[in-house]
Amino acid sequence: MLKFDEQKQIDSVNGALALREEIESIVDSIWEKGFKNICWMGIGGTYASCLQAEVHMRERTSLDVFAENSAEYIVTGNRKIGKGTIVILSSVTGSTIEVVESIKKAQEAGALALGFIDKPDTELAKMVDFEIAYPANEQLKFFMVADRFMYLNGDFPEYDQYYKELDEHLAVDLVEVEKAADAFGEAYAKKHCEDSLHYFVGAGNQYGSTYSYAMCYWEEQHWIRTKSIHSAEFFHGTLEVIDKNTAVTLFMGEDSQRPLSERVARFLPKVCANYTIIDSKDYALPGISEEFRGNLSHLVTHAVTQRIDAHIEKINCHPVDIRRYYRQFDY
Repeated sequence: MLKFDEQKQIDSVNGALALREEIESIVDSIWEKGFKNICWMGIGGTYASCLQAEVHMRERTSLDVFAENSAEYIVTGNRKIGKGTIVILSSVTGSTIEVVESIKKAQEAGALALGFIDKPDTELAKMVDFEIAYPANEQLKFFMVADRFMYLNGDFPEYDQYYKELDEHLAVDLVEVEKAADAFGEAYAKKHCEDSLHYFVGAGNQYGSTYSYAMCYWEEQHWIRTKSIHSAEFFHGTLEVIDKNTAVTLFMGEDSQRPLSERVARFLPKVCANYTIIDSKDYALPGISEEFRGNLSHLVTHAVTQRIDAHIEKINCHPVDIRRYYRQFDY
């Protein structure tokens, strides 16, 4: 399999899960001191992860939780952010301009920042009030924070059983999903590697990853034009530009917003002959209880798209770490 190191990926997920003790210690200390609200802050791909964490918490907890785009916050502000706000962020480089400036502004307003900064010696890592350095697995790390807050608020009584199952099974399950999806990923890549425009649709915790996949993977890394659309909004504009040749991919998860995507799935065969449905339900997660699958469906579909990306990269002879403009000059 292309770009697939099974043991490295298992170790990576297990390493992220092993952060739970450190995460619990930080969240528990915040809880004991008290706080007003929780703000998930990011830009681009990290903002997409914020959207996933926010929707994950929204239906489960009465805690005041919201997602904020770093660039918008810099220019517009948000009166909700101030003393008692816990800002949660993530950064691979630790130097993303918008995130650095937004955290400065939030801290000046009195907020505290918890940052997952992959590089511990960077500007952001030194700025945040609580810092955890570990690469990749951004959504998993965010959800671990969210789940601990909800557990302490009495919203997640299954917390211990849930993480016992993840510790024992998740890492292996996700590599098995990749193996199962590889042939599909290759066929999909061959079909869509030269699309002039591709629509990606999703809802629930799938929407953040849909947004990210369209923008950060296909546009930024593969240089293929896309549009991402929430399943709930699909029927308020987008459906009118879908015809038999339009390339559409629908991501379907197993959380409470699945019915929104099921409606899109029922519509597409009526007008389109070029659609694909990527459904987390199609992949086994041995050892994970049925009731928990919805929390993890975005990780399952991400494992599938990793196979697509590996094959598109090879077919198009375009290494995904090359950028034409991003961070290449000032703008």
